[in-house]
This record gives sequence, structure tokens and C-alpha cells, in this order.
Amino acid sequence: MNAKTPPIASIEQRLAAIHTVLDEHTMEPEKFVDTFHDLASEQWVPANGARLVARAWTDPLFKQRLLDNGTAAIQEMGLSMPPHHRHFVVLENTADIHNVICCTLCSCTAFTIIGLPPDWYKDLEYRARVVRESRTVLKEMGLELAEHVQIRVWDTTADTRYMVLPERPAGTEELSAEQLAALVNKDALIGVARL
Repeated sequence: MNAKTPPIASIEQRLAAIHTVLDEHTMEPEKFVDTFHDLASEQWVPANGARLVARAWTDPLFKQRLLDNGTAAIQEMGLSMPPHHRHFVVLENTADIHNVICCTLCSCTAFTIIGLPPDWYKDLEYRARVVRESRTVLKEMGLELAEHVQIRVWDTTADTRYMVLPERPAGTEELSAEQLAALVNKDALIGVARL
């Protein structure tokens, strides 16, 4: 018996079928997409992490709280993370230690603090190589570190998210917290750039 293989539905047809099922269960997919888009573009932004960094650079007591218990420190700043992100760990860069984060399983980040992950962060090659050959990967991304600098790679887990606390740039002593925050970008919060 030679059964004919049914045609595979197009992406548009599959999407329409999913919408139909969600609508039948009153799940309002358009409302979810709109809400998610607003959160991702307006609230889950690297500026949140930049504010944490600027405060840590200007307030030594806050910096210690941030390093000791990142979750409590972000709440102090009015920020939050999803309940399944049970731990928020902040990794301090120094002249001799450089931290970089990754997620070898997928592309998890502390997205409410540093924003959604960039495309290169989700790439299988980055995720695999940054663990094995971090110095080479960082150099390919434009960050060449001196040989004496120890590189520590931190792999996100199911319940732990990381953020890098970059070194404060020299000559910024007179800048306000707002001006300092403007210096911080997502790449520095991930650890693939220095400021």
C-alpha cells in the first residue's frame, strides 16, 4: 500500500491554527504579544543594569549588597526578576579578573535587568566556544585582554542568572550617576566588552 504523504502546512497556516486554538480557550494571543513587546522594549532594558552599575560605582555599601545578594539589591532599586530566576549573581571585573556570561543550553539571561539576549549570544557557536576558548572568542568580538587577566566564564542555570559589574573607567570621578549609567552597555553587562 502506497499512502500519499499529506502536505505540510505552511508557517502561516500553522500560526493561524495556533491562534484558533488559543482563541477557543480565550487566551488572547494578540494581547499577550502586545504586552510582551511593550515589556521587552520598554521595561526589560540594559538601562536597568546600567543603573545598578552606576549606583555600585558611587555607593560602596550598595556595591557590597549587590555582590552579596543581587536579588535583594535589585529589589531595593525597584527592579524585579521572574520567580523562576531564584538567584541573581553579580560578578565583579577587576584589573586582573574578567567575567563573561553565557548559557550553553539555550540563551538565558537576566533579561529584566540586562535586556533580551542579542542574536550572537543565542548562537550555538558562541555558546560552545566561549566556554572552551574564551580568550579567542572575546578577541574575535573586539576585546583583547592582557595575558595576565584571568577569564572566568559563568554558565546560566535553570534558577541562576548573572550580570557582570564592569570596572569603573578612569577619569569618571566627577560624573553623576546618570552620566555613569550612560557609559554602560549590554555587551559590558554580559562581559564581552570593557568600558
